[in-house]
Amino acid sequence: MNAASVRVGRFYTSARRHPWVLGKVADWKIPLGPFTPAQILLAVVGGFLLVKTIPWWSWMGPVPIAAWLLAIWAVRRQKIGGRAPLPAALGWMLLCRQPRGGRIGGRAARDHAARPLLGGFVIEGPAPTTRVTAAPRAKASTTRPPHPEPARSRSGPRPAAPGPEPARPVSGVQQLLALAQQAGGAR
Repeated sequence: MNAASVRVGRFYTSARRHPWVLGKVADWKIPLGPFTPAQILLAVVGGFLLVKTIPWWSWMGPVPIAAWLLAIWAVRRQKIGGRAPLPAALGWMLLCRQPRGGRIGGRAARDHAARPLLGGFVIEGPAPTTRVTAAPRAKASTTRPPHPEPARSRSGPRPAAPGPEPARPVSGVQQLLALAQQAGGAR
């Protein structure tokens, strides 16, 4: 196998993953830089604290200053779950500020207020037997049939059923059809 037949694959994704840095303009960069935002924050806050607390650590000599510089250097490549420390901390803060139900369309998602679900129903027995007359009515009756007796308990004895009933229309449509059949048969 010769060198020309060997395939080589290259990945350039690291070029797209440059961290956000300060102190680099074109080919020029700050000495010992460029610096990440975490390094700059640690340098400013740590320097301020060192200056304000000189009476407390001055007896130690250059050890606190060396520790401060070492901490600035150590934060340079620090990653938390593959992320830089400041964006990771910002992500945690934003997560803590999120509403419990999340967001929909940029606004907090909220459940509707609880309200009772009320409803009811009526159980009616079979319609009372009525004879359908062939005489056409000018106006439909608006009166309702009387309510049947309440249902009896299943545990008690049942009354004997009377003989077979003749077939009768139950619904309004069936009553209209019966009227139409009787009117057609009367002609």
